[in-house]
Amino acid sequence: MLEQIVKTAYKEFTLRFYHELFARFQDQETGLTAAEIFAAEAIRALGSPTVNEFADFMHVSTPNAAYKINSLVRKGYVEKTRSAQDKREYLLHVTRKYETYCGAGDRVQSAVARIRERFSPEECAKFGEMLSVISEELLPFEGEQPDGQNKS
Repeated sequence: MLEQIVKTAYKEFTLRFYHELFARFQDQETGLTAAEIFAAEAIRALGSPTVNEFADFMHVSTPNAAYKINSLVRKGYVEKTRSAQDKREYLLHVTRKYETYCGAGDRVQSAVARIRERFSPEECAKFGEMLSVISEELLPFEGEQPDGQNKS
């Protein structure tokens, strides 16, 4: 029973994500390809990756990654800032323009508000704890240790 619930929730999350993402970008004059949308989403999900970290994550060459990134920069959806630790590297960030078109933050805030309305503070805290365990320990991303640390 639990396995089916998790599978269904995962399917619903991914379908909703793809549906809303493509619907938003279809309605706008973004000029983004599907590959660029996924690249921008990866940059957002990774936090502030370097070009090399992005390339490694996407399993593409650094020049290929740089080409995609530069296209997103030219279109105003990604910006590069010089790393404070290593002045030779640039950190990648999606811009407000991308966040506005994507609107993912609005959906998350709306879902959390509905959860808080429907469940007690104790139930919300337990749900948050369960999601943390799922994210950090049960389903670590490839290349991460169960504690969330990257393999070296």
